[in-house]
Amino acid sequence: MAAHTNGNVSTSTPDLTFDEFFNVINGHLVGTHETRRGINPSTLEDLPDVPVATKEDVDDAVQAAREAADKWAETPLTQRQDAVTRFADALRSLKDDFAKMLVREQGKPLMFARAEVDNAVTWLDQHAKLPFPEDIVEETDEKQVVTRYTPLGVALAIVPWNYPIMLACGKIGPALVSGNALIVKPSPFTPYCGLKLVELAQAFFPPGVIQVLSGNDNLGPWLTAHPLIDKVSFTGSTATGKRVMESCSKTLKRVTLELGGNDPAVVCSSVNIAETAPKIAQMALLNSGQICIAIKRVYVHSSIYEEFLAEVVKAAQSLLVGDGFEQNVYMGPIQNAMQYERVTGFMKDIEKEKWKVAMGGEVSKSSNGRGKGYFINPTVIDNPPDESRIVVEEPFGPSFASACGYCVSR
Repeated sequence: MAAHTNGNVSTSTPDLTFDEFFNVINGHLVGTHETRRGINPSTLEDLPDVPVATKEDVDDAVQAAREAADKWAETPLTQRQDAVTRFADALRSLKDDFAKMLVREQGKPLMFARAEVDNAVTWLDQHAKLPFPEDIVEETDEKQVVTRYTPLGVALAIVPWNYPIMLACGKIGPALVSGNALIVKPSPFTPYCGLKLVELAQAFFPPGVIQVLSGNDNLGPWLTAHPLIDKVSFTGSTATGKRVMESCSKTLKRVTLELGGNDPAVVCSSVNIAETAPKIAQMALLNSGQICIAIKRVYVHSSIYEEFLAEVVKAAQSLLVGDGFEQNVYMGPIQNAMQYERVTGFMKDIEKEKWKVAMGGEVSKSSNGRGKGYFINPTVIDNPPDESRIVVEEPFGPSFASACGYCVSR
């Protein structure tokens, strides 16, 4: 175990290295007997060791959060806002370090990794400005009815692997500025930036106010079922979200679930095809299609269908696939082996289901030709049946059949 700061507000950015990674419990960097390693999805090389939290680590973190929550709730709002703003400033100053680590663990191109850090900072800055007014609902000589916003206590943030910095900060900011203590659980596929975010935060918040635990498949159930956690915010798949809801229901926790989607785009005959088609392709293939709000199905008016489909294919072909550190890359690899197998499963359905392929359709190397990593080139499926798996399910990958969806003449 390595001692960290005492949680006093810092006037400068703390030193942060990205070669060792620890859990943060009650203001301390805590190692574990068992460790595991993430994989760089572009090179398939091992990343550094990360902790595997135990049940005892969970209990220690929750207890520290409970003890910190009451004092943090009593801290004046202006001080809580100031702490979140200082944290945002520190993250901004370390943008390149976090962005490079994000490319290594998540796979996205560096320009998008930098944009993710920028967005995370913006969210924190805006969250620090959230108002908590007291609204007088009714006031008479006999009574006064007032609406106040009060902290819940101890919250849990379960963060996904597709935007591990931005979506962590999207939970950290509101939880802390509103006076709650927070435990962050990064995805086991992308634990690195989440661990460092919370390590960085120790300079701006008292011990126990914000902690982080990295672990294996046991960690989520231990946390969601813990009787001393009051609120769970989860972002991830619909299937996992159902399990989170079931676990939280046993202790009647408050739960927020941000789950998957199967988002359509509707293209009318009046659109400017040359302008609209590239936007469709880009919004379908951003982050290699690994976004819950990515376009996955495209319904095109029959009068422009063929022309529009050709322009989308042209736009998709111009988007380079490769390692996130290479120049002009738009799409990196699929983030992990499990998701790669799922997306390649859709590719295997092409021949079996006799889908018409307008572009791609093969599981191939990245455009740099190296052949390493979980790379899949964009695929456009032309007019599959409505009951097709590619239509009904959310593949969450960089193919037109899954990310940009399918183009249907109606």
